[in-house]
Amino acid sequence: MYGWLARYRNGGWSALDARKRGGRKPKLNGKVMQWIYRTVTQKNPLQLKFTFALWTAKMVGQLIDQRFGVKLSKASVCRLLNQLGLTPQRPIWRAYQQRPEEVQKWLDEVYPRIHRLAQKRKAMIFFGDEAGVRSDHHAGTTWAIQGKTPVVSSTGARFGLNLISAVSAQGELRFMTINSRVGAKVFIEFLKRLLHNAECMIFLIVDGHPAHKAKIVANFVESMKDRLQLFFLPPYSPELNPDERVWNDLKNNAVGRQRIDSPKQLSKAVISHLRSVQKSPHRVRSYFQNETTKYAA
Repeated sequence: MYGWLARYRNGGWSALDARKRGGRKPKLNGKVMQWIYRTVTQKNPLQLKFTFALWTAKMVGQLIDQRFGVKLSKASVCRLLNQLGLTPQRPIWRAYQQRPEEVQKWLDEVYPRIHRLAQKRKAMIFFGDEAGVRSDHHAGTTWAIQGKTPVVSSTGARFGLNLISAVSAQGELRFMTINSRVGAKVFIEFLKRLLHNAECMIFLIVDGHPAHKAKIVANFVESMKDRLQLFFLPPYSPELNPDERVWNDLKNNAVGRQRIDSPKQLSKAVISHLRSVQKSPHRVRSYFQNETTKYAA
């Protein structure tokens, strides 16, 4: 198959005609094509002494040049990778400290038990998280001269905004913005807001951040044990938290696509986007449809 691809790259469909012989020798033969495919799909660039952990067309081109002495343009490398059935994709980041057995136990035993308890107590399950957004975050692509990497200019006076939010599979989103660091006292303030006007008991699932496990937080939760209960995700497992999708949405579809010139403008952009999401329960529910979060849908 790789030999056919090599001949196709060199001479098009006519090069695959078995009745024709001869012609220019292809730059990349079948064995080379196979090696490229296996390297890109089975190896991390760091293993080959690159300083970046994701395969880019430029890096693949450098690798081909170093290994086989064949120079290809970025466009040719992209075409080659497409012909091998490879496409550019956003990777799923996963901490190497994560313990797969704990994740599996969460999926098979712990969360189903929490869900059954919520049904018994008629409680609503929320997933919560904290995050920060910065004025210099950019998302998406920009048109530029081929072969010349574009430079995005921004002010050196960077600023940010911290947030806490919680989402439910029923399509509810609650959030709070903070200009200071998110500590235990701030987390308690968010819990109070989450409980305000709540008509049922709240089960809140969060990660193991120190602020969530602080003594004053535990004391507050204990004082509200008839209205609130905290549960903790497995360590280093943000992909299990649907609330992570809120930050991805916010950074890539709101803040990252605007020019932010002041803290006031950043706050306005963040609040405007999150309020828009609040009015779209189907959008919030979509955060629970990702491959790693649909267990909680």
